[in-house]
Amino acid sequence: MKKIISYSLFFILPMFLNAQDILWEKSYGGIHSEYLFDAIATPDYGFILAGSSFSGKNGNKLTHNLGDLDYWIWKMDEHGDLEWQQSFGGSGSDFLTSVLTTSDGGFILAGYSDSGIGGSKKHTGYGDTDFWIIKLNASGAEEWQKTFGGSGRDVAKKILEVPGGGYLVAGSSTSPVSGSKVSVHYGSLDYWIIKLNSSGVEEWQQSYGGKYVDQLEDILVTQDGGFLLGGWSNSFISGNKTSDSFGEGDFWILKTDSKGVIEWQQVYGGEADDHLYVLKELNDSNYLIGGTSRSGISGNKEIGNGKGADFWLLKITAMGERIWEKTYDFGENDLLISAHENKDGTLLLGGHAKTETTGLNRADSKGINDYIALKISADGEEIWRQTVGSSGSETLKRLVETRDGGYLLTGTSNGNISRDKNTYKGRSDFWIVKLKDKEKKEVMRLEGLEAFPNPTNSFTTVIVNHEFEEGWAQVIDITGREIYRFDINQQMIPIDLSSLPVGVYLITIKTNKKTESIKIIKGN
Repeated sequence: MKKIISYSLFFILPMFLNAQDILWEKSYGGIHSEYLFDAIATPDYGFILAGSSFSGKNGNKLTHNLGDLDYWIWKMDEHGDLEWQQSFGGSGSDFLTSVLTTSDGGFILAGYSDSGIGGSKKHTGYGDTDFWIIKLNASGAEEWQKTFGGSGRDVAKKILEVPGGGYLVAGSSTSPVSGSKVSVHYGSLDYWIIKLNSSGVEEWQQSYGGKYVDQLEDILVTQDGGFLLGGWSNSFISGNKTSDSFGEGDFWILKTDSKGVIEWQQVYGGEADDHLYVLKELNDSNYLIGGTSRSGISGNKEIGNGKGADFWLLKITAMGERIWEKTYDFGENDLLISAHENKDGTLLLGGHAKTETTGLNRADSKGINDYIALKISADGEEIWRQTVGSSGSETLKRLVETRDGGYLLTGTSNGNISRDKNTYKGRSDFWIVKLKDKEKKEVMRLEGLEAFPNPTNSFTTVIVNHEFEEGWAQVIDITGREIYRFDINQQMIPIDLSSLPVGVYLITIKTNKKTESIKIIKGN
C-alpha cells in the first residue's frame, strides 16, 4: 500500500517528562481475588467497573460468590464511592470482559463461561466455554440473558451497540459447526462475531481466520455502519486470510460492511511477535491501531524497538494505508492496552510495564510492573508520561476519560500499601487511579437536570448535577397527577415509564439541597 508520511523513531527527551496529579486511588474487592477487565464512564460523572470475582461477601464486596469466578459489576460515583454492585454466575468460572451502557438507559454485559444451569445462569453450555450475554435495565435488574457457543472454546471479548438497533458480540472460537455456531471453522482459533437484535435473538454470525491461531482483541463500529476487527494472527494465507504472517505473530485488521462481509484486510508486523490490543476510529476518520511489538525493523515494520517489547502504534487511513508509526519504550516488556482521543486531537495511551527479570531490586523499581499513562500529540510525539504502582504487580485493562475531563487508570493489583497505593483488600483487587492532566482544562459540571435517553419508550435515566444526602423523585403526567414517587440517594436515577401511555411527563427531583424538574417524552 502507498506510504503517505515517512516514519521516524522517537527518542525520549527529559523535558517531556511531566508528572501529573493523582487525585485519588481506591481498591475494590474481597479477601480472595478479583480481576478487572473493563470500565466505562457514565453521564453522572461516575463510572462502571466490570470483571470477575472469586471472593465471598467480605472486604467491600457486598454479594456472595456463586461458583468459582463470577461476573462482578460496580457502579461508582465521581469520587469512586459505591452506588450499587451486582454479581452473576454459575457453578463454574465466569469471566466478564465487556460492559456497555445502552441507548435505553440500561447496561449489557458480555463475557464467557463454563458454567451450566445454576446460580444466575439459565442456560446449559455447548462446549468448553461459551459467550454469555446479560442485558440489564437502568436499575441493574436482569432483562434477558443468552448463551452462544459450539463444542470447543468460545471467548467473548467485546460487545457493541450498532446503528439501527441491536448488538454485536465479538471474540474468538475454536469450535467447529456445532451448538449455536453455524459459521465456518477455519483453523485452531478464529475471530467470531454474532449480530443480535435488541432482545438478544441472533440475526447472523461470521468467522474469520486461517489455518492456525487468529485471536480477536478489539472491534469497533465505523462511521459507515460497518466494523473494524483487530487482533493477533500467526496464520499464513488460508481460510479467508489473504496475507501471510511476517513473524511469530502479527497485527491482523479486517474492515467489514454492516453484515460482516470483508471489504479489506491488512497484516502489520516484523520478524518477532507483535500483538494488537487497541483499535480507535479518530475524529479525522482515520484509524489508530496499537499494541506490543518485539520486532525490530523487518517485515513491514519500519521502526525499531528499544529493549524487549515496546508499545507499537500506527495511524492508518480508512483503507488501511499507513500514515505514521511510533514505538515507545518503558521497560523490558511494555504492553499497550487502551487508548483515548481527546477533543483537541491529542491521545492518551494506557498500558503496563512488566519485568522479565525476577528479584526485589528490579521488580520493585518504579516504572516496573506499573500502570503507564502516556500522552502524545496527534502526530505521535510524546507530551508527558506517568507511571503509577506499588511494590506488587499492576495490570492495566482500561483507560477512561471521565465527564469532568479527568482520566481513570483501571485494572488489577496484587500489591499491598506502598508507593502510590494506600489501599488493598485481598490477594488481588480492582485498583482505580484518578489522574488529572495539568495541561487540560477541567470540565465544569452542568447546572440542572439531564435525562438519557429523552425521548424514551421505556426507561430514562435522570442525572442530578448536584451532590445531596437524601431526596425523592416524582413522576407527574400532563394533567398534574402524580403517577408515583420514590426515595433517592444517588445522582444517576433510573425512571421506569414502560407501563405508561405515550405522552409528556414531568420528573421532579427534590433533595435536601434544591428542587428541580425536567420534561420527558414517552414514545411507542
